[in-house]
Amino acid sequence: MKKYQLIALFFVFLFASCNLEQKEKPSTIVQSSAITPVRYGMITGVKPEKLDYYKQLHAKPWPQVISKIKECNIQNYSIYLQKLDEQYFLFSYFEYTGNDFQKDMSKMAADTVTQRWWRETDPCQLPLKEALEKHKIWTEMDELFHAD
Repeated sequence: MKKYQLIALFFVFLFASCNLEQKEKPSTIVQSSAITPVRYGMITGVKPEKLDYYKQLHAKPWPQVISKIKECNIQNYSIYLQKLDEQYFLFSYFEYTGNDFQKDMSKMAADTVTQRWWRETDPCQLPLKEALEKHKIWTEMDELFHAD
């Protein structure tokens, strides 16, 4: 089995870069004045020599970055780490509860503290080929299954 097949099998659920387009899913329909979250799962590699630094950053994330994430209608944001063969991979998951994903992601990208955070985290990451071709870091994954 090829490495990418193993990755796909392992990371069935999977967070893309902030330039993602709003997914068109029935879950974005407003019901009872509440928006059902749109779930995002993404994958990227992490450079082995930067792994410890990446872990340190996320052990104590900057409060302004966390505030901006929440302000941009992102909740339940998680990042997981897994080593497959000799390569480390990051899996991210979050739920978007706003009504204009592009606008919220643009607001986040314009934030100077978030930009500084990305200048710290981006060099730690090792994008998959699919992301590199789109000038991104994270590769969005398709949701295959979800149960509440």
